[in-house]
Amino acid sequence: MSAPISKRKGILALSPIIVFLVVYLVPSMMVGDFYKMPISIAFIVASIWALITTKGMNLQSKIDLFSTGAANPNIMYMIWIFIFAGAFASLATGIGSVEATVNLTIAVLPSQFLLPGLFIATCFVSLSIGTSVGTVVALTPFATQLAESTGLDMAFVVAVVIGGSFFGDNLSFISDTTIAATRSQGCKMNDKFKVNLWIAAPAAILALVLYGFLGNVEDAAVVSTLSSFWLILPYLIVIVTALFGLNVLLVLTLGIISSALVGIYVSGTGIVDMCAMMGDGILGMGNLIVVTLLASGLLNVIKHNGGIYFIIQWMTARIKGARGAQASIAMLVSIVNLCTANNTIAIITVGQLSKRISDKYRLDPRKVASLLDTCSCIIQCIIPYGAQILLASGLSGLSPVSFIPYLFYAWCLMLMVGLSIVFNFPKPSMVKQ
Repeated sequence: MSAPISKRKGILALSPIIVFLVVYLVPSMMVGDFYKMPISIAFIVASIWALITTKGMNLQSKIDLFSTGAANPNIMYMIWIFIFAGAFASLATGIGSVEATVNLTIAVLPSQFLLPGLFIATCFVSLSIGTSVGTVVALTPFATQLAESTGLDMAFVVAVVIGGSFFGDNLSFISDTTIAATRSQGCKMNDKFKVNLWIAAPAAILALVLYGFLGNVEDAAVVSTLSSFWLILPYLIVIVTALFGLNVLLVLTLGIISSALVGIYVSGTGIVDMCAMMGDGILGMGNLIVVTLLASGLLNVIKHNGGIYFIIQWMTARIKGARGAQASIAMLVSIVNLCTANNTIAIITVGQLSKRISDKYRLDPRKVASLLDTCSCIIQCIIPYGAQILLASGLSGLSPVSFIPYLFYAWCLMLMVGLSIVFNFPKPSMVKQ
């Protein structure tokens, strides 16, 4: 990896991403409907192109390379989450738990505070459990039912959950991105938190205002009927156990068991009917699982061909001054995240290089850790093939692209990162050690 990669080889290594974007976006824009072109087809075409452009290997070796990326343990773990999430969401919906929880929320909160309240709750949950994936799993079924009950745009409401889920992923002390960023830069997590707050808090406040003004909640047909408390119990168990930091799979298992018990003793639902509900939920995740496998395999081929190293090589050759160094680190982790669809892996990949850049230009390591964490979360939040958006898409039945215009927190966070680089804030003197 130390030998320089030529421009031609680097562009060729990255060309599958271009093929994917062309195949997916161009037809969708031509017909004005992002539901028409299946994202899985775009990944298949891009994957075939990636294997064609991979040199020095026979076909079987190329397929093995692709399959190794698809079978990555982290990817297989995500697929288990998708399966359990599909089963729980379908079962909880079928027995009436999600609807009962939504009705209680509508009854308690004034209509104009529904979306801001949902955003605040999502931020709190994500900050507490430190994982955007866990937060999306817990709250997307709720957001989907809330949209149906109020007549709001479902993509808009689910986007509130997606955006808020990254608030905690960016700031939480137990988030893997926070741990990776601070360790790579040699700073304390609480120091990085203080610096990061100067960027994330204004973005969250601005997003909160936008969700309040642009949600059209007052015009929504808000109707609620209070239901039995026992119907709400499975959802409370999922949220509370998630807040206590339990493994996501264990959380979902407890949610399924509690939903089944409530279904039997409260809703009077038969065991066979509940199994059918869970089966339908798992089958509904099929496309999501296929896309996840294809994306992971494709990105592994791109990495093998030197695409990520080419990006690092190209970006680091253009640094000029402290602001340029910060901008380069921000762009570096962002582009690598585009190629890996995993913000933690992106931080780990460029962490040590960012540390060398930081030392050379005498940057505040707390600010660098903040940039690594924040920028990777921004990209992970808005790419339609990221696990969080794919999971939200599978649980809501919407196109992954439909959420992107409404991800106000991610766009506000991007604005704040840009301002923090241009105006070089927060200054070390502004943040107590």
